[in-house]
Amino acid sequence: MKKERCDETPPISRAKKKLLQELAREHGTPIFVIDHEKIRQNYREFRQYMPDVQVYFAVKANSTPSIVKTLYDLGGSFDVASLPEFMIVYQNIKGMPEKERLDWIWDKIIYANTIKPIETLQVLDQYKPLVTFDNHEELKKIRQYAQHAGLVLRLRVPNTGSMVELSSKFGADPGEAVDLIEEAFGMDLVVEGLSFHVGSQCTNFENYMQALQLSANIIDEAESRLDRKIRILDIGGGFPVKYHPGVKSLRTLAKKLNAEIKRLFPSDMQILAEPGRFLVANACTLVAKVVGKTIRDGKPCYYINDGVYHTYSGQIFDHCTYPVLSFKPGERRLSAVFGPTCDSFDTITLSAELPELEIGDLVFSENIGAYSIASSTFFNGFPPAKVVNINQ
Repeated sequence: MKKERCDETPPISRAKKKLLQELAREHGTPIFVIDHEKIRQNYREFRQYMPDVQVYFAVKANSTPSIVKTLYDLGGSFDVASLPEFMIVYQNIKGMPEKERLDWIWDKIIYANTIKPIETLQVLDQYKPLVTFDNHEELKKIRQYAQHAGLVLRLRVPNTGSMVELSSKFGADPGEAVDLIEEAFGMDLVVEGLSFHVGSQCTNFENYMQALQLSANIIDEAESRLDRKIRILDIGGGFPVKYHPGVKSLRTLAKKLNAEIKRLFPSDMQILAEPGRFLVANACTLVAKVVGKTIRDGKPCYYINDGVYHTYSGQIFDHCTYPVLSFKPGERRLSAVFGPTCDSFDTITLSAELPELEIGDLVFSENIGAYSIASSTFFNGFPPAKVVNINQ
């Protein structure tokens, strides 16, 4: 799969460069800088273009608790995919009275991982969130261990052209959907709705159109056959970030989505969406330090104190490349940049365009907020980058 170049179109401002350097001096490196005002702007933009869609932040994109808190304060809802993610969200509401807390969870959290351990289902049954499923065996587990949860059937839909494809692992075949819904009701479970995901960083908007039509057909058939109302549709994530000028804007996609939703579904259909990347990708910047340098095969090589086992993990798991940039001016040469671990796999890039750097110089990468620090490890004993919050 071709990697997406995750770089920002406008150049970084002098003021931002100065701020990042000051933060690096204060906190050391590497640092992962989260701009909460940018997250708020992204949330407001999403709500502006799709005002009738409830925003469920996909916590897996960046599970930093401060980000969850910012979105909670904005009135956001949450898509979680594990019990630890559920508990990160829960920390913001644990002080509520029990009845109010349970109502909030029901309305504000969807457990969108279709496969759940028994132990997780037993905990979730206390809180009764929406949970997704896509097969018979999962239904049996839910019936036994979380029968109070509301169910959402996840459909398999086209993921053509998306940066990260999901349909090979998740989603019921549309031809089996109504049978699974009927089976769930037959187990005295309640299917509240349908969901789908067109793939992360979806730039082929036709995926959404096909998925909406499939969902409408299944809902019509299910309601006709079973005499049951289905009034939740979760349109998933995939909302594209403008990493480069060739990516179509959210505004363009929203216009298509709003029109198609209005055409296909009744006015009382509750529409959910699970943006993750869109809300956090361009809100975070990594600052790292050069800890070694050499010349290999005639090419300058720099070793920095972050790498693919840490914040740059998105280059592996998210099929994304983050240009390594310098604060220094000067003539640029094609250079290699490696991470700090004792593993040749820890190669960030072989084609950075950098001026001559010295040990101790700082470098940075923008648009690195999604599927990056969330996957950091402690490989070789190197800890993840320190999180620094600004504009909270």
